[in-house]
Amino acid sequence: MVGRATSFVLSAALAILVGCQPVAYKIVPVPLDKDLEETVVGGSRRAADKVAVVDVSGLLVDEYRRGLLVEGENPVALLQENLDRAAEDRRVRAVVVRINSPGGTVTASDLMYLQIRSFREHTSKPVVAVLMDVSASGGYYVACACDYIVAHPTTVTGSIGVMMQTFSLAGTMQKLGIRADAIKSGPYKDAGSLLRDLKQTERDVFQKLIDEFHERFVQVVDTGRPGLSAEQIEKLADGRVYSGKQAHELGLVDQLGTLANAVTAACERAGVAEARVVRYHRPDAWRPNVYAGAPSGAPTTVNLVSLQLGDWPAWCGPRFLYLWSPGL
Repeated sequence: MVGRATSFVLSAALAILVGCQPVAYKIVPVPLDKDLEETVVGGSRRAADKVAVVDVSGLLVDEYRRGLLVEGENPVALLQENLDRAAEDRRVRAVVVRINSPGGTVTASDLMYLQIRSFREHTSKPVVAVLMDVSASGGYYVACACDYIVAHPTTVTGSIGVMMQTFSLAGTMQKLGIRADAIKSGPYKDAGSLLRDLKQTERDVFQKLIDEFHERFVQVVDTGRPGLSAEQIEKLADGRVYSGKQAHELGLVDQLGTLANAVTAACERAGVAEARVVRYHRPDAWRPNVYAGAPSGAPTTVNLVSLQLGDWPAWCGPRFLYLWSPGL
């Protein structure tokens, strides 16, 4: 009876999640080996050479990104795993990094940027970025590590800058008769606490960090876009977003096009006439073609209030972000 009750509860929960549509259940064995597998998803299947398509998707954080009924991934670790696989295969002549991300934390964005730079330096294999719906802030930061950038005309990109979002519950607490009193080792130990208002001296401390991280972002763009002067980049780095068309006119991307154009550009830079297009995935992931799904666990929104509830204490504190989040 207990087993039947459990099955009923699980079925009811799934029915609520998917609505009133008919539901089918499929039980399949899950492989214990989680190493990435390769699937040919396009190009010339007769070709010996390959172009690997690697995804950078969702919020960029150096932590395990959980999802509903899925295991999820650490975006930083997953990118490194994909690049390692492409580096080991001599037949992979080039990599296309498909970016669909509003950015994320400063450190995670920088780590992923450095991973691609290191891959290029150690393998001499060209890397082409293709920007999808959104490749803004940290997403564009990562793209600057690539040899060549292709964007859809409708891509939202740019947002060159850094932010730290804070808020205060002090007014609400005062109305409720609640007062926070932190015992601390130094005057700045609880700076940015949501339990009280931010002091001007604390704001000055954070502003210095913001300015430092912004300068690093500008340097990354300067390195990745040698056709732009430092003065031009400074004018573009005011935090605003650009369409793919605008970004192309301003010199932030090299070409307007699609994923297919990015693959062609990768082949040209690698000096190959034709290639198989491959993707790497977990053994239990379905990849029927080159456009199939983003990595498991990618958040569907970029508003930090909508992040997984289990992570909310970490996200309520100060975080330095290369992130485009107009809903924040």
